[in-house]
Amino acid sequence: MTETPLDTAHAAMMAAPDDDTARLRFYERMADVELFLLLEAEPEGDQINPQVLDLEGTQYLLAFDRAQRLAQYAGDAASYVALSGRNVAAMLEGQPLGIALNMDVAPSAILLPDTAVAWLRETLTNEASEVEAKIESLHPPKGLPEALITAIDEKLATATGMAANAWLVGVAYAGGGRGHLLAFVDAIPRAQDALVRAASEALTFSGIEAGAMDVGFFNHTDPTVTKLMKVGLRFDLPQMETLQNTPRLAGFEGNEPPIMK
Repeated sequence: MTETPLDTAHAAMMAAPDDDTARLRFYERMADVELFLLLEAEPEGDQINPQVLDLEGTQYLLAFDRAQRLAQYAGDAASYVALSGRNVAAMLEGQPLGIALNMDVAPSAILLPDTAVAWLRETLTNEASEVEAKIESLHPPKGLPEALITAIDEKLATATGMAANAWLVGVAYAGGGRGHLLAFVDAIPRAQDALVRAASEALTFSGIEAGAMDVGFFNHTDPTVTKLMKVGLRFDLPQMETLQNTPRLAGFEGNEPPIMK
């Protein structure tokens, strides 16, 4: 089977055990990918009964990043449900369960204890604070690590139809504050929260302090957009042929995770 993004991130983490950035990237992939949970039986409405692996008194849900890998482990007739990694982490809140990932079927096989799942869940639920500030000047972005640029690009590559584009710039605010701004142009209002979360996660999983980048939303008629275009680093978001459907950012389904029996 072709190497998956999770395989790649796992290999990088294992090759550099002291590299915090590599470890954060693995957990970012965990949150974003679709995981296939092995079940005892077919789901009943929003109720699921996952199979549990018991190893030396510690229990894990069995999850795989490809349906073929689950079938290789449990057989073609096995029952399963597909959820984003972030929804699996949310579902396990209050449960003393870890995740057994790709057991016996892939080089990325790993046991994640419940403490690791709890950390991932808490990291994903960190909320950005909202403030109002007047922009005094904009300038080209400087001093940001390449890991952050890559993370932003990867997050926005899944934000189909949520905005026309985005610009990363350096910014100085009235009153003396300075930093960086990720400015979205013509973002759909109902997508703004998801875009803020995507930007926040790009920071978190790049190992960058949360205050290193602000997020703003602008209409294309705003004079600020002309300034953004002159000095900013542009990110193009994929566009849909029609925007009649609710836009969907990978991992941000907007629905509640299923309930475990």
